[in-house]
Amino acid sequence: MAEARTRPDMCPGAFRPWRADDGLLVRLRLIGGRLPVSALARLIRVSADFADGDLHLTSRANLQVRGLPGEGGQLTAAALAALTSTGLLPSRTHELVRNVLMSPQTGLAGGRADLRGVARDLDVALRSDVDLSLLPGRFLFTLDDGRGDLMGRLTGVGRRGTDLGLVALDGRRAQLRVGDAWGDVIALDEAASQLTGLATAFLAARGSGPDAPWHLRELATPLRPPVVPDPRLPAAAPALAHGIVPGGTHVPVPDGVLTSARARTLLDRIPDDVADVVVTPWQGILIPAARGGS
Repeated sequence: MAEARTRPDMCPGAFRPWRADDGLLVRLRLIGGRLPVSALARLIRVSADFADGDLHLTSRANLQVRGLPGEGGQLTAAALAALTSTGLLPSRTHELVRNVLMSPQTGLAGGRADLRGVARDLDVALRSDVDLSLLPGRFLFTLDDGRGDLMGRLTGVGRRGTDLGLVALDGRRAQLRVGDAWGDVIALDEAASQLTGLATAFLAARGSGPDAPWHLRELATPLRPPVVPDPRLPAAAPALAHGIVPGGTHVPVPDGVLTSARARTLLDRIPDDVADVVVTPWQGILIPAARGGS
């Protein structure tokens, strides 16, 4: 049954922080969990200087910073400037809608397709469309590279569900997920435009006002007729294990809290030729193997 809404969502961001007991809380969106090592190092310093000193991982592979100072419900100018210096706020207008979850190992090991380019193209397409800044802050895109690690998110319900997404069927094609149903089989090089087109159609269907739906499953009428699941769709795979895995090392982050001490240890483990780590939805950070490593 669709949930009746009585207000817009209040998901936090740097330009719309959440007031908590320990100060202001912000969420930083990472496309597919990708986090430049330089940004991680800078963000740890920012949290030490302005917040509680920790970084908090979310189930959508994003980061939260808590205990930030504010004035009138907004971050102080100094705190906002410090967060901006990390490079993790590429768009003020679209900050809240850059919610893209992706198979963490894609492009590193396994999977049917490398979806990193699809995620980048989707992010650019989202930020390039003025209207898409109106998507609810909880609206989620999920990209599974065919290994099945995110099938649970694609087919889940409630807070665990996905609004729009895809699953790679091979190196060139994928099947869309549209709310609670499967959609068309498409070419991967069309994925960004297909997904943003569906997001635009959702905005038109949801209307406006405080009672407008946050998710596709809340629409009175499905956005698109359901399509038969492609037989190549994978079974749901278990969460990525912690430890050495294909493509790198999945470092556990207990309780999803990356303390300053844990962060220093993590940074020391990252090979010099690795530019990005990957925050995962399973309370961990994937350190890719060095290019010369196995």
